Amino acid sequence: MDTLYEILASIRRNKLRTILTGFSVAWGIFMLIVLLGSGNGLMNGVQSNFRDQASNVIRIFPGWTSMSHDGLEKGRRITIKAEDLEMLAQQFPEHIELVTPQLRRRGTQVARGNEYSVLQVEGVYPEYMDLQGVRVLAGKGRNINYQDINEYRKVILIHPKTATVLFPNEDPIGDYVKLNNVLFQVAGIYDADGSSEERAAYIPYSTAQIFFNKGNKIDAATLAIKNLPTLEANEKFVIDVRQYLSTILRFHPEDRNAVWMWNRFDDYLQTQFIFSAISIAIWIIGLFSLISGIVGVGNIMLISVKERTKEFGIRKAIGASPWNILRVVIMESIIITAIFGYIGMFLGIGVTELLNYVLESTQGPKTGNDPTMFLNPTIDMSIAIAATATLVIAGTLAGFFPARKAVTIKPVEALTAK
Repeated sequence: MDTLYEILASIRRNKLRTILTGFSVAWGIFMLIVLLGSGNGLMNGVQSNFRDQASNVIRIFPGWTSMSHDGLEKGRRITIKAEDLEMLAQQFPEHIELVTPQLRRRGTQVARGNEYSVLQVEGVYPEYMDLQGVRVLAGKGRNINYQDINEYRKVILIHPKTATVLFPNEDPIGDYVKLNNVLFQVAGIYDADGSSEERAAYIPYSTAQIFFNKGNKIDAATLAIKNLPTLEANEKFVIDVRQYLSTILRFHPEDRNAVWMWNRFDDYLQTQFIFSAISIAIWIIGLFSLISGIVGVGNIMLISVKERTKEFGIRKAIGASPWNILRVVIMESIIITAIFGYIGMFLGIGVTELLNYVLESTQGPKTGNDPTMFLNPTIDMSIAIAATATLVIAGTLAGFFPARKAVTIKPVEALTAK
């Protein structure tokens, strides 16, 4: 208790020094937590926009040739059939986990009574919905299933905005809409990540084949891929797929307009690389803030010990051991850095939590057509505690080393020191 009273008296005598030391500690912790929280908020926000979509996806769309090839003129429409997709899956079994075709028709009128919407109607398999992050809302019906496919059922999934237009203040599940004067029963209400999805409606693939009169021709295909962990492997696979398709569909392998391919997994890996770089940059900036706090503490403690050299000489002259003197300095360093370190940690966590609360209050629930750029800007509590403990240890060492040097001086030298 005597030591504690002595430390408190020293702090009261040197208020400015104590405040400066504490500010260095608190500011370093505060900035580290806020920077890391902001970085996490950015990464969480962007990743949340794709949280329900499978990342290992490649989409293929037939186009028009822009280069003449094999005696065929450019400007030819490329036609992909279902059997071409089966051959593609057989050609790359080690990398293609699943292939699902889609049919689509833009500008289709979906009506009920006097109300109508003009939508893109897509014929899909159940797997497509999972790969694209299209999900039926809880308590709002069901998804398309294989019984619908096998029995050519006329069922449809619509977006909540479409349901609001066609069924104001009514439950659409089980009711009917007309697609070009053909009745379809509403099986479910879906939501999806991506603003374009709200203008779409989904029906079973087999039903779409008849309704669109497409036969075996497809409008798009989605591939679920596997065993391609790097950007280089993905790029090579896309080249190989394009090369194979150019052979069976007779277009130039360099003609990118003939078949359009979008590699979501490639985008995902690039995004992860960018996030890693951002995370490293934030950590570097945060650690420099922490180091600046450590340097500030070290400088102030060095000045403090130098100012108290005569005091240490008097203590030694009246019989105090070096350890007794060191203990006072070390405990003072621990108390100051611990108190202000936890103040900085509390303020940093408070700011990130307040920001998170404000964002949640202003944004409201996230819907499929509302992309989020910032979400949950908080950090792991263990990181905050570890950073604070680091500064406490650094502050202790900053006081220990100059104090150890000071207490080795003979009392007479200490008393005459300037």
